[in-house]
Parts: sequence; C-alpha cells; structure tokens
Amino acid sequence: MHVRRFATRFRGCDPTESNPKEVTISSAHLTADGFEDSPDNVHQGHQPQDRHDEPTLIEQPVGGIPPIVDTQAQLEHVAEKLRAGTGPVAVDTERASGYRYGQRAFLIQLKRQGDTIWLLDPEALESLAPIQQALNGVEWILHAAIQDLPSLRQAGLWPDRLFDTELAGRLLGYHKVSLSALLEHKLNITLAKEHSAADWSVRPLPEDMRNYAALDVELLHELRDVIILELQAAHKLEIAYEEFNSLLTRPHKPPRKDPWRRTSGIHEITDRRTLAIVKSLWTTREKIARSRDLPPGKLLNDRSLVAVAKSKPRTVPQLMKIPRMRRKAASRDARRWLQAVQDGIKVAQDPDKVPPMRASSQSPPAVKAWRDKEPLAARRLQTCRNRLARVAAQQNMPLENLLLPETLREICWRPPEPITPESVERRLSDLGARPWQIQATSAVITVALLDPDPLEK
Repeated sequence: MHVRRFATRFRGCDPTESNPKEVTISSAHLTADGFEDSPDNVHQGHQPQDRHDEPTLIEQPVGGIPPIVDTQAQLEHVAEKLRAGTGPVAVDTERASGYRYGQRAFLIQLKRQGDTIWLLDPEALESLAPIQQALNGVEWILHAAIQDLPSLRQAGLWPDRLFDTELAGRLLGYHKVSLSALLEHKLNITLAKEHSAADWSVRPLPEDMRNYAALDVELLHELRDVIILELQAAHKLEIAYEEFNSLLTRPHKPPRKDPWRRTSGIHEITDRRTLAIVKSLWTTREKIARSRDLPPGKLLNDRSLVAVAKSKPRTVPQLMKIPRMRRKAASRDARRWLQAVQDGIKVAQDPDKVPPMRASSQSPPAVKAWRDKEPLAARRLQTCRNRLARVAAQQNMPLENLLLPETLREICWRPPEPITPESVERRLSDLGARPWQIQATSAVITVALLDPDPLEK
C-alpha cells in the first residue's frame, strides 16, 4: 500500500505559517455500544513528494477505512467529536443518480483537522441536527460545492462559511479542476478511485466503496491550504470568498415551470394534442418513479415516451408493438401508460387545458435566433463577449467565472435605459453579479452596449 506521511505548513490559522506541523488523525472503530476511539491506530499525515517524482498513490485514508454511522447514538458521538475539533471541516456527499429517484445524499463524509473521517448514512438517521449544531460557524471545504449543496440542504445541513476547491481552481485559471487533477498538480498525489458511478444506496456499503468515499475528504484540508496561498499571491483570495459566499446566499430557485418540456425528443412533436399526451405520460412516469424510488428513465426513457405519445396506442398489443416498449421495465406498467395516453387525449379536447406549443418565458430567446430577431442585441452580445474574453484572459480565469453567461445575455437583450456606467452597474447587481465582477466588467459592458461592433460574418 503506497501511503506516505504528508507534512503541511498550513495547519495554523495563518496559512502562511512557516513551521510545518504534521497532522495527527485518530481512527475509530465500532463497538456494540457505538464508536470508541482507538489510540493504537493513530497515524501521521501524508508527506509531500519531490515534484520531479511520480505522484504518490494514496490507496486508503491514513486513519483506516471508516465504518458507517447509522444510529442516533453514534451520531451524537460524532457531533461531539466534530464540536471539539478545530479548523474547517471537509465535506462531501455521494448520491445514487441512475439508481434512485431524485438527488438526495445516501452518504455524507466529514473530516475535521486532527480527527478521523466520519461516514454518515442520512437515510438511516432520523435527523442530522446535531451535526448542523456542532458545525455552526465552521468553514466547510467542498469540491464543486454546487453539486453537493442541494443534497446537503435536503439532508438538513447547510454551511455558514464555505471554501470550494474546484471553484478556486477555476478562479486561478486551471483548465483541469477535478479533485484528482488538483491533488496531483498541487500535492503530487493521486487517489485510488473506482466507484464514481456506483449505487450508493446499497446497504451494507462494501469496504471498497467506503474507502472511495473517505478518500474524497482525506486531503481537502491540505488542498485548501496550498490553494489559499496561491489565491493570496494572485490577489484573488477576497474574490474567491465573494464567490463562495454567493453560493450560500443566492436565492433558492423555485421548481422549474413545466419540467416535462425538457423531455428529450420533444422537438419532434408538432401538434398540441400530442404535446398533451407527452405531458400526461411524463406526469404518470414521475408519480410511479417517486413511489418506487427509481429514476424515471429506468421506467420509460424519454425517447420511448415520445414514441408512445406519437403512436397514441389504445390497447396493450398496440402499445407493445412500439419497438421502444419491449423493455421489461416499460412493459410492466403498460396499462398505466395506456391510461396516461387516454388522459392526454381527453385534456387535448379542452382548449383551456391543452398546453401551448411554446411555453411563455421572460428569458431571452436562444442566442442563435438573435441575429434574425434582434440584430442590435446580437451585436451587443458579440461585442461584450469578445471584449470580456480579453479581460478574462488578463485575469487568468474562464469568461464564465468573470461573469455568468446568463447575466451577460440578459443585459445585452434588455439593457438599462438610459445606458450609463451607473445604470449598468445597478443592472449587473440586480442580476446577481458580485462587486468584484461589476468592477471588472461594467465599464467594458457600458461601452459595448453604447457602440457595438458590426456582426461578424
């Protein structure tokens, strides 16, 4: 097993602290009464390698592979250990996309400095409130937080402060910002990873999957610390924390209106009657999937759904003649699909209930249509993109991190009136741009809106 000690200079409150401190991580094991600390299994941290060496492979956490926390008594013990810890807490989640309905977490990994890694089973626990209380005021380290925050919220957990290593990597201009890429680039370490698309709802959770999950938080503290130094050197630390905070404070998006319109292949539907059948089939599929805790696509994939809507079968034999319906999962609910078809046909007979071919929207149309629908807006967008791309290059970050694409589209489609530096700044702020983004982009956008370049051929 290739596991080496890792000494870090960044364990103090000051990330520029000069004296290296080795990390001590305690391990834990289960007893009949819950968790018991195991002083015999205390391990040292990982030692960084010469950057000319091959990356060091970390096959398992230095504290060993942790067990699952699945009782309230164990959870209370974990909460006490976390409360007694110091510094930030590394956090990750594992979902069962493709195996279960929705995006809830089936495993939550936690690690505080000087402590073991804890693996929580939110499905088995009544409430994670003790964990939330124990971590009040603590900074949470996540990688690609935008993926984990919704499932954490659903589990009753939410950070007061955040550090996102993936987003920080983007702000520093790294083209590869996966956890494995950043660990290799910054710490010269690679992780043994094998189960990214696994079914995390399975119980008992096998040891190799627990090992995979634990490795996701094993080195987040070390990664955060070296990234903080680089952000400071690039004068981007304040910018980074503005971005992290925006992930926590932005308004919670309401449920999408007419989510059934995102059915793949729906563009093939050319009449409202068939569209009503698509909606009815989609709604039926959601109800069945939720009741069985399965992904909707496992019951009836989008292409099959559209094929049924177009064929409008009236009997089971007619339904089963549709090639895409020969799958066992789809045929199991044949009568329910038939009923959904009939329900859709019935709705289509009522002019007040049949859905329109296009949903009403306040958002700008697809950019490809701007040249014909609103050439001036197309000129504004083209000019802003070209000029902001140069600003982003100077800032050494992707254009989409300098300013969100939807924000740029919105201000180009509906600019403020009159167009002045002050009105552009207010509009950007209303659209959710952060202060640093407004400072970096508002002057460029103002000039581009007032005097856009001709459209390129």
